[in-house]
Amino acid sequence: MPLFAALPRPPRQAEHPARGTATGDSLPRTSIAVAALSTIVEWYDFTLYLFMATILSRVIFGGGTESLLATLAVFAVSYLLRPLGALVFGRFGDRFGRRPVLLASMAVMAAAMFATTLLPTHAQAGATAGAAFLALRCLMAFSVGGEYSAISTYLYEGARPGRRGLIASLASMASEIGALLAVAVSAITTTMLDQAALDNWGWRIPFAFGTCLALATLAARSTLRETPVFAGQPTGETHRPLRFTLRTHRAGLYRTFAISALASIAYYVGILYVPTFLTSVSGFPEGSSLWLSTVASVTVIAVTPFAGALSDRIGRRTTLLVLCAAAIALPVFMFALMTSGSVTAALAGAVVLACTAVGASAAAEQFAPAGRLTGLALGATAATAVFGGIAPYAAEFLTQATGWNLMPGALVAAVALSVLPVLARMPETSGQA
Repeated sequence: MPLFAALPRPPRQAEHPARGTATGDSLPRTSIAVAALSTIVEWYDFTLYLFMATILSRVIFGGGTESLLATLAVFAVSYLLRPLGALVFGRFGDRFGRRPVLLASMAVMAAAMFATTLLPTHAQAGATAGAAFLALRCLMAFSVGGEYSAISTYLYEGARPGRRGLIASLASMASEIGALLAVAVSAITTTMLDQAALDNWGWRIPFAFGTCLALATLAARSTLRETPVFAGQPTGETHRPLRFTLRTHRAGLYRTFAISALASIAYYVGILYVPTFLTSVSGFPEGSSLWLSTVASVTVIAVTPFAGALSDRIGRRTTLLVLCAAAIALPVFMFALMTSGSVTAALAGAVVLACTAVGASAAAEQFAPAGRLTGLALGATAATAVFGGIAPYAAEFLTQATGWNLMPGALVAAVALSVLPVLARMPETSGQA
């Protein structure tokens, strides 16, 4: 029986009818599987960065009181390149197809990750190591700017109507698999090596693994077919996707920004920042912090498809409102549990906090096919840059500046509260092309 089959379906409506002509066909399961699983690489890399933040602060920036903030600042600054990359790749994808974007972005990601494994350390090159590291992170951020939007769009357009929430949620689920791989590889590396070996050469192992993962994904993506929605729309509508989106889907841009702001702050503070918090604030060893985060990642992998299927049954808006309410009510209490010193309490806090980061598949439905990637670039990726890339740095900085260890939870709740009015007024969009 399909997930949540007994629940009533929401009324289907769309503020903007899709300008493109969908064929009604769906992509083969192999293409869906390859597309969904290929989000692993993007999230492996960026999750790896935050899970390795305390180690990278020593290796790349020489250690010291300011090195962790410098490491998180590089993450935040490089993340600002994501909207630019998303706009470039999004315009390309709306004009020429989803498949070419997926191939190009993965090729650049593989090259940037491989170059990271060859970087000199601070002990070898001084400040040059930090500058080179920043340049590679900017290249990586630019290349993945359109990555998640393109994958979400590919899955959404390739799924059968009525199952798009479930299918599109596979991208989020696979991203959690990437996060799980990152934390597992990091935990194994830090557990098996002493600090001297880790700082000397061991820190390169997770990045080398990521390079192999990216190359394998690039080979698998070469087998993808173009989506039937894109292939079936008139070519004239894709000539100027940016102008088309700004002229016809401004409300969709605002809603997409709100949806992504909620998902980003919950994910980047509620999941990715947690290992740093457990180590720098709660006093857990690096290895223990990473293993606790591994359990939280496994939980999110299990929950995400259910959230996607639920949004197909009760609607995107209702699902988002439930998640927003949880993001308002829970984070401060969960961070309090993680400061208790108890492993059990810290695990419970990390798991519950991670579940608030499960999102609904609503962003792609805010735009017509002719400007879908461009719209996601302007709305979703911009929100991710602000509330994702900057969030870990802001959480660490505000915690140090105020001395209040629960500040990260308050940050999540404040953003969720600010987007609640937008989500409450959002029309139901499930069921449109």
